[in-house]
Amino acid sequence: MNTHFNNKAFECVGSGRLGLALHHEYLKELALVQRELGFKRIRFHGLFHDDIGIYQQHEDEDGNVHVEYNFTYLDRIFDSFQRLHINPCLETGFMPEKLASGPETFSYWKGHITPPNNEQRWLDLVTTTLKHLVDRYGDTVYTWPIEIWNEPNIDQFWAGNEEDYLHLFKITFKAIKQLDSRFIVGGPAICGVQDEKWIKDFIDFCEQEKLKPDFITRHFYTVSVVPTAGHYRYPELRDLKESLHELETSRKLIDQSSLKGLPMYITEFSTSYSPDAPLHDTVKNAAYVADMLAKMGDTCELYSYWTFGDVFEEKGIPYQLFHGGFGLLADHQIKKPTFWTYYFYKQLLDQCIFKDDHAVVTKDDQGNQAGVVWNYYRDQEVAPYSYEIKQNQFDSAVLTLQLVDDNHGNPLKTWHDLGEPANPQAADVKLLRQAANPKLKTVILDRGESYSLAVSADSVVGFTLKPRSTSSDNGFDYEKLTK
Repeated sequence: MNTHFNNKAFECVGSGRLGLALHHEYLKELALVQRELGFKRIRFHGLFHDDIGIYQQHEDEDGNVHVEYNFTYLDRIFDSFQRLHINPCLETGFMPEKLASGPETFSYWKGHITPPNNEQRWLDLVTTTLKHLVDRYGDTVYTWPIEIWNEPNIDQFWAGNEEDYLHLFKITFKAIKQLDSRFIVGGPAICGVQDEKWIKDFIDFCEQEKLKPDFITRHFYTVSVVPTAGHYRYPELRDLKESLHELETSRKLIDQSSLKGLPMYITEFSTSYSPDAPLHDTVKNAAYVADMLAKMGDTCELYSYWTFGDVFEEKGIPYQLFHGGFGLLADHQIKKPTFWTYYFYKQLLDQCIFKDDHAVVTKDDQGNQAGVVWNYYRDQEVAPYSYEIKQNQFDSAVLTLQLVDDNHGNPLKTWHDLGEPANPQAADVKLLRQAANPKLKTVILDRGESYSLAVSADSVVGFTLKPRSTSSDNGFDYEKLTK
């Protein structure tokens, strides 16, 4: 048993590119997520992409270049975020087309991934945008993490080399800090490719250049690399404890340097790194993520699930409702199983009383309990996991259990049974929303009684234990109704 538990699950959540926040479905999904889960921050690609339109330049008749900035869409989107009580985590990228030094792009939506063709104009873009945000939203902007670029250690996202990235980081970091030292800035936002080398090189570079980033960022995915089959891919989950060594190594590299104690932010994490892996839509994903959330706080101060919803277009417009998208929600605000993992973690209280590889159980000062229990099948059969819920605090208590498994809280199965409609009609959407709810069970426990909870493979259970008192109306007798 280990009662050390840091619940940082709600510090940040990921999103499709920023321009998608102009879509009605995107905002409806985010509103639901904020209402029921309440993340503090949101991270996205595409802050400087041309569909947001911030950077504008034109030449006059004499060939002189004039730069203008247009914040219309940025303000519209960030105002929506403020109304939903979520603050941005600012990823500086990608390059506006007119600032790009080459033709290389990323994704269906063609984000430019080359270094700037004019460094001063890039720096002016970054600092002018930050000035505008402070003017509009005030000092809270100084608490918004600013991350320099995204995954520069793979050519999918960065057409330069490592030296080019480090140079971009240095000049951008210095420009932001010169504007106002209160801004919090970090990097290198790498994924798991040569991650140890890149983290070490980044730290060494910061030490040599006397740069003091406010945090270190990286990403974390836990599946094998596999080819696509048609529009989809079916990766295998890695052993989570083995995968967590990546984060432990990164943490050690930070703490063995002059940056010791600096926060490490995981600004993207999930099982699969690709939005075409149906694994994301499954109960197995929900159980595995429950295990991740129990452990990632041991090394990280922030870990951001990628993403809150399926409004996402890196591989193009999805062909059907369930397509392996990253989201906690499918389109039509249908809750996937992993949504409930987050919901159960949201119910946890402030004191951890039990933690192992299948459960986190918490309580408060009044004796109320809340827990998450999970089990998953990876590469061999697993026995049901049992946890004994003991009731010693109250004369009478009500135990509430919510189960997500293959037959409950699993709209993917219902969608399959309905014939896998690519674009379901309203009646089917209603059924799928109903199918997305967990199985609910309540049990009355008197003082000294207990309940043995058995959790089968690929299942997640959230439970609460609270005091129970009855105040029946005159003449009402429930027992007479149940004989």
